[in-house]
Amino acid sequence: MRYLPLTQEDRAQMRAAIGVSDVDALYADVPADLRLDGPLDLPRGKSEIEVERLLGAMAQRNLSASRAPFFVGAGAYKHHIPASVDHLIQRSEFLTSYTPYQPEISQGTLQYLFEFQTQVAMLTGMEIANASMYDGSTACAEAALMAHRITKRRKAVLSGGLHPHYAEVLRTISHFASDEVVSLAPDVLAHEDLAATIDESVSCLVVQTPDVFGNLRDLTPLAEACHRHGALLIAVFTEAVSLGLVTPPGEMGADIVVGEGQSLGNPLSFGGPYLGLFATRLSYLRQTPGRLCGETVDADGRRGYVATLSAREQHIRRDKATSNICTNSNLCALAFSIHLSLLGEAGLRRLARVNHANAVDLAERLARIPGVETLNESFFNEFTLRLPCDAARLVENMAEAGVLAGVPVSRLLPDAGLDDLLLVASTEVNTPQDREAFVAALRGAL
Repeated sequence: MRYLPLTQEDRAQMRAAIGVSDVDALYADVPADLRLDGPLDLPRGKSEIEVERLLGAMAQRNLSASRAPFFVGAGAYKHHIPASVDHLIQRSEFLTSYTPYQPEISQGTLQYLFEFQTQVAMLTGMEIANASMYDGSTACAEAALMAHRITKRRKAVLSGGLHPHYAEVLRTISHFASDEVVSLAPDVLAHEDLAATIDESVSCLVVQTPDVFGNLRDLTPLAEACHRHGALLIAVFTEAVSLGLVTPPGEMGADIVVGEGQSLGNPLSFGGPYLGLFATRLSYLRQTPGRLCGETVDADGRRGYVATLSAREQHIRRDKATSNICTNSNLCALAFSIHLSLLGEAGLRRLARVNHANAVDLAERLARIPGVETLNESFFNEFTLRLPCDAARLVENMAEAGVLAGVPVSRLLPDAGLDDLLLVASTEVNTPQDREAFVAALRGAL
């Protein structure tokens, strides 16, 4: 067989070589009551073409992002990706390469990572950026660990507007490091008094903008409050395109900026692989997790690129490592960098304006439906609706009408009593016809 190349004779020789009479002898140490006495009750094997037909029929039962008006966000956004992005990242020297263990040999990889770092630093308004991390949630957790190292404190305060998945990852990592985490109650309207939570015991305050409910937040007074008490402000974002329009966190005083880069160059892909962005101040260079690529000159004075900083446990003693995340998202970072290069600064700003305008148009249309309320005072391309019914059931009903309406808050916060809230995102891919279909489907579902 194609996937089982060993014959019965091959298996007999292997058993003879290790001195067992049959395969069951290999499992002698497993208690008899834990072993199956026959095959599992599963369908018999099928040919490749039969499997393709079966799985294809199952897939048709899904309503995918490419087959319907799509307004789902909450940390993963559908944007147009130029065809040239995929064409370039599929070149073999990019697609098949891995972590450069002999970095200086991989000049092409180091150069595009250097350019990527430059772009991230400029977007976030920070001085340095690393060569990416797994995703936004792990970057957020690493930022808290970095703040603990810098401040010599072990307590993080999490805003009630932080994405629940990011908060959960941070709490998980903090639990095993015996760090304290104070998670504030969900803050739908962005009215929480974060400054009052900061004192001399706090290492960092973690705040998202736009937050998980879509609210834009002014970080300047929070940065000032953190710095008065010797704490760091960690700014989080999940929608990278927002940085083309809103004030960068670095300009508002953030000490560490982390987020998700999926919006540029990377498709939804059923949830990954994604791209963690991490930027900070130059004075914190030595405490930055991951790796940084730098520019230098060789013996002949020619420009070259090097691995300036590497915090991996394979390279130095594990107890001295600033991070045990083992790699960066090279290919996703390259896609991000190519897409952003194609846009340029003017293109990114224009893209951000279109996103905002589309979301404003949709919010205004929806607000005219009786019983529907938009809760945000400000937003970028995502906002929260209060509905006169259960949001999760309404989403299912709208999907049956051919519209993917958004993310029920109850899916992210099942025990918060926010079952009537719906997160809605509208990006540049949504046409006026898509938005009209959303309005019609919502009216019908209500």
